[in-house]
Amino acid sequence: MFFPKNPTPGRSAAAVVAGLLLAAMALSAQNQVVMLWPNGAPGSEKWTQKEAEIIDRNVGLKAIRNISKPSITAFLPKGESTGTSVIVAPGGGFRIVSWELEGTLVADWLRQHGIAAFVLKYRLSDTGTDAEWAESEARAAAARRGGAGAPGRGRGAGESTAGRGPAGAGQQAQIRAMAAADGLRAMEVVREHAAEWHIDPAKVGIMGFSAGGYVAVQAALEHTPANRPAFVASIYGCCENPAEIKIPDDAPPIFFLHAYNDPVSVSTPALYMAWKAANKPAELHSFAAGGHGFGMPRHNLPTDGWIELFGNWLRYQNLMR
Repeated sequence: MFFPKNPTPGRSAAAVVAGLLLAAMALSAQNQVVMLWPNGAPGSEKWTQKEAEIIDRNVGLKAIRNISKPSITAFLPKGESTGTSVIVAPGGGFRIVSWELEGTLVADWLRQHGIAAFVLKYRLSDTGTDAEWAESEARAAAARRGGAGAPGRGRGAGESTAGRGPAGAGQQAQIRAMAAADGLRAMEVVREHAAEWHIDPAKVGIMGFSAGGYVAVQAALEHTPANRPAFVASIYGCCENPAEIKIPDDAPPIFFLHAYNDPVSVSTPALYMAWKAANKPAELHSFAAGGHGFGMPRHNLPTDGWIELFGNWLRYQNLMR
């Protein structure tokens, strides 16, 4: 630790040390990682796949695969806090978590606006060894070659093309259920740390992208009083059988956003209408173009700057200044 040779007059060495320690603690808390299930996530305690960071070749940004030990990473406001916090669930077809595109870039925008963000790593399908992953990615690239791709990943929330082959329907349903359980557990963990992170436990929400949108919507539908989100956002998320969904009496306000030409989030308008039919607060933005997986970067398409609309929605509910 560095100590200045000539401290500012009137400022003791003890005060300097205290300031440095507080700064170090703030830096440490800024990206603190908290495991959601310290004793092993229920149902996957014996998983042996090796978590790995990759570069998603579709967008050139960091992603993570083979997650078996779910966690949240804290991105706390550097300045004045609103007390609001958001769990951010990136997408990736339950094969990867698009860590930067739909995770840390979103979290950084939120913390710059006084909102604490917690990027969620939820459980994923086993995509095999590095060699198996590379082989499957080559096959997927060959399958996509020659088509006009939309911005971002362009992968659906149920797709499983990497690693050890497509999962069966039962296994896919199991992975989705585990990911949804991780989202609900993240709600509980954030509330447990509310005093430490200087957030309001009554203002904890969740937003998700693509497969993460499924995780977020499930939190809106299947919560308990302990893990009910104060608000939810589904960004080009998908849902199974929206016509069969029952909106709970305590359904939280929800924000939907997608592009008209997105083949994955086609259930978004139906979900919005389900909230409306239940007379629960909801907002829907459907852009003329943008495709799937556009994330935070700009693509010179109508979806550019979408997060400002989310910010306006938060302001309307007095959750952001």
